[in-house]
Amino acid sequence: MQIKTKNINCESCVNLIKASLEDEYGIMSIDVESKTIDIDLNPNQIQKFKDDLKDLGFEIIEND
Repeated sequence: MQIKTKNINCESCVNLIKASLEDEYGIMSIDVESKTIDIDLNPNQIQKFKDDLKDLGFEIIEND
């Protein structure tokens, strides 16, 4: 799945997200330019991942 954020702005953001969340959720690909995170999550992980991302200070853009 792809999650879009408003404020992944640099490699420090990428490193923070990966260091904080990869152990629990697995490998993810983060694109600074598009401000997106590509990650394989099962349905019961999605909301917790989003909550954890918000706790790190990243604002998620919800798809309509």
